[in-house]
Amino acid sequence: MKKKDQVGQHGIGGLFDAYAELGRSTVFHLSRPFDIAPDAGTRFDVPGLAALVEQTAGWLHAVGAGPGERIAIVKDNHWDCTLLACAAARLGALPAMISGHLAPDALQVLLKRLDAAVLVTNERVVRRCTEAGADLSAAARRTVCLDGGAGDAVPLTEVRGAPAPPPRFREPDEPMVITHTSGTTGVPKLVVHSANTIVNTLGKIESIRWPVVASRRSDTVASAISFVHGRSIPWTAGTLLLEPREAVVIADGDPAVAERIFREHPPTTCEALPTTFTRWEALVRDPAGAGPASQDTVFAQVRLYVSTFDAMHPPTIRRLLGASRRRFPAWLQGWGQSEAGPLAFRLLTRRALAKTGERHPTTRNVGRPLPVFTKLKVVDPATMRPLPAGQRGVVFAKTRGRCLSYLGEEDRWREKTDGAWWNTGDIGTRSRTGAIRLLDREVDSIPGLSCIELEDVLTDRLPRLEEVVVLGTPGRLPLPVVSTPDGRLDRAEWDAAVRDLPPLADPVCVTWDEIPRTGTGKVRRGELRTRFLDDADTFGTGRWT
Repeated sequence: MKKKDQVGQHGIGGLFDAYAELGRSTVFHLSRPFDIAPDAGTRFDVPGLAALVEQTAGWLHAVGAGPGERIAIVKDNHWDCTLLACAAARLGALPAMISGHLAPDALQVLLKRLDAAVLVTNERVVRRCTEAGADLSAAARRTVCLDGGAGDAVPLTEVRGAPAPPPRFREPDEPMVITHTSGTTGVPKLVVHSANTIVNTLGKIESIRWPVVASRRSDTVASAISFVHGRSIPWTAGTLLLEPREAVVIADGDPAVAERIFREHPPTTCEALPTTFTRWEALVRDPAGAGPASQDTVFAQVRLYVSTFDAMHPPTIRRLLGASRRRFPAWLQGWGQSEAGPLAFRLLTRRALAKTGERHPTTRNVGRPLPVFTKLKVVDPATMRPLPAGQRGVVFAKTRGRCLSYLGEEDRWREKTDGAWWNTGDIGTRSRTGAIRLLDREVDSIPGLSCIELEDVLTDRLPRLEEVVVLGTPGRLPLPVVSTPDGRLDRAEWDAAVRDLPPLADPVCVTWDEIPRTGTGKVRRGELRTRFLDDADTFGTGRWT
């Protein structure tokens, strides 16, 4: 069997071995050392990564990971979350990548559903949970702490060096890896994927040499995402297959970290969480908060930006496109879900973002379905019948990349399926040419309005705003919660910005850190609702969250 075919058959368990044997030359640079290899430095080639996965499989096996067992990975964000999952899958185990950023009570719920044989974590996560009264030691039969001892946990130093057994791969259509949703409306859902769904479908999308958007062998690709998210696996598979010259992995969104490593390895393509891009605006803003501070920015060589996970506000896209010295830099705006992967995409240019303060920003148009891979339709949420072009309804998707189930919540998963179609829970419209315009999550929607569109307009018109969240509840005007660097808002500027918008309640102004977020940077609107609206009802049903 050819090595490329083995990737499809063996899934993530054989990913690095296969590409190491194919002689892939990409060099990976890390913003900080891996937590599973703190003394191994920050530079890895593909054979080195394959060896690290095998070594990790050895110590995982030594603490009880094996065929059929579930392995929980709960640690600080880094790409080694994905490498840990690959090592567990190499043993025939079922890894679950879970964000260490989650609240302790949510972590306990997910770990109880998982019933893992082994928990891999780090001291900071254990300490935070202990301080909140949550005992992680009962979450698995054995716990490994990567950076020392923590309670009854086994220190990694005690098991590192154990030999790895021969690989044991699962069948391509069997569960291979578990990720989770962002959890903006409560406890995240555990999303179960197979090799066929996340590697052979979603990974294949990533691996096609699409014009403009695919990695080139001359590229230095940078990624600063949530590496426990399902997005990390297709990114990893696509990078190994397309073989860019260098890959830069950023483990957190600190602008100082990005500036340091980007000075050493200037990226030509750059993917990050929307909130990370927002923080990176500090690297290109001038003192007045308008365009780039100079042409000598760390983004000067970027030809392509990529954003997924959440909506992007127009000013951020505009500023970062302006920071590139390329003649025609592009922004790939992707829309998708943990359960189904990428569903639609659109390329944005400087010209598309040239006009500021528009009442209906172009960023709400997320483009058309991925050709060959995805079909989309908009249906009436009451009758589930397809709607004509331009009418708002719930967006449904059909893709071979749809997840197998929600672990421990199979009824909830079935509630969102209709044969081969998947209910995204997003409200939108479909144009005559098939383009999707997103309006809101169903649970957050307001009849006749689009909260995320209003949020885009306000951030575009008020440069000092870092974030805007519009909350709706029956019987009240929509409430804008806004953040600024100092928690203050000029009321005259606000009144001018909302002059042609639907009536809004008086804004609540906070700082960036006061807005609760998920591990992928999404705003926890439910927590804001509890804080500022006394947990009042929503217009949406929340049935498909």
